[in-house]
Amino acid sequence: MKVLMVLTSHDKLGDTGEKTGFWLEEFASPYYAFKDAGADITLASPKGGQPPLDPNSDSEDAQTDATHRFKSDEDAQKDLASTTKLSEINIEDFDAVFYPGGHGPLWDLAEDKDSIAIIEQAYKMQKPIGAVCHAPAVFKQTKAPNGDPLVKGKRVTGFSNSEEAAVQLTEVVPFLVEDMLQEKGGLYYKGDDWQDFIQIDGDLITGQNPASSEEAAKAVIAQLQS
Repeated sequence: MKVLMVLTSHDKLGDTGEKTGFWLEEFASPYYAFKDAGADITLASPKGGQPPLDPNSDSEDAQTDATHRFKSDEDAQKDLASTTKLSEINIEDFDAVFYPGGHGPLWDLAEDKDSIAIIEQAYKMQKPIGAVCHAPAVFKQTKAPNGDPLVKGKRVTGFSNSEEAAVQLTEVVPFLVEDMLQEKGGLYYKGDDWQDFIQIDGDLITGQNPASSEEAAKAVIAQLQS
C-alpha cells in the first residue's frame, strides 16, 4: 500500500501579514493512520522541502494524540522536512493520494497544474483520492474524463461557510470551499461545525474539518484493503 500525501507550500494568509500553511492535526492523524496500517508514505508539495506549518495549528489547544506523537517522532519530522516536489511525482507509483488541509491549499494547490494532473490521473485509474477540511480546494480546477468538473454530481464535503465565519476569515480567503464545491456541481453535505463528518462517493473521500481527518484517512485505507 503506497500512499502519496500532498501538502501546501503557501505560507501567506492573504493580505493580513499573518502566516498560514498546512494544519498539523490534519497531517499527523492521517499520517499515522496510514503508517499504522502498514502503508509506505511519500510526502510531496509544490515547492518540495519543508512545507509551512500554520502556526495556529501548533497552539496548545489544537494538539491531539497524533500531533504529540509526531513531535516525538524524528523520522516523521525528517520526512516532512524533505518533501518531494510535486513535479517529480508519478501517480502510477501510488495506490492512493491524500491532501491534508490548512488554509494554504486555497492559494497554491487549488491552481497547481501538477496537483491537478495527479488528481485527474488518479481518478482515471480508480485510485482513492482523499482531501480534508480546506484541501477539497484541490478540486477547483480538476476535470472528469468527460470534461465536467470532477466533483459534479458527487457527494462531497469540506470546510463549511459557518466554520470559516467562526474563524473570521470569510473575507480573507480567495474563495469559500463550500461555495466552490457547489458551484462546480458537487452535492455538498455538512455535519455540525467542528464535528467529525466525511463523505464517500466512489473514489472521492472528503472530510469537513480537522476532526474528520483520521476518519477520512481510514476510509481511504478501507478502500485500499477491500
